[in-house]
Amino acid sequence: MESTHLDDLGRELLQQAAEASSGRSATALHRGRHHQLRQTVIALTADHRLDEHEAPAEATLLVLTGTVRLTAGEESWEGSTGELLVIPDQRHDLLALEDAVVMLTTLVPPRD
Repeated sequence: MESTHLDDLGRELLQQAAEASSGRSATALHRGRHHQLRQTVIALTADHRLDEHEAPAEATLLVLTGTVRLTAGEESWEGSTGELLVIPDQRHDLLALEDAVVMLTTLVPPRD
């Protein structure tokens, strides 16, 4: 069984993000193309974003630390430590309002 301490991982990723020109860092927890459930921990420093991109069929975003804003079209939602956001099935972006660490969980349908 694998075990990951999310607080420690979040601190590590935030440090990497602070050193990166993009202001972000990420690592996959549940790796491999054979898995349908994918979990990725993402760190963003304040005022950095993940640019607009397509949404997977099903996805949630758990805010581990900090505050983020998820925007899809004309709507936006803010999430802070401990909040779970359901990502809408449409193009969206993510902005860190302050240094933040989130866990993205997606369900990728099996390939035929």
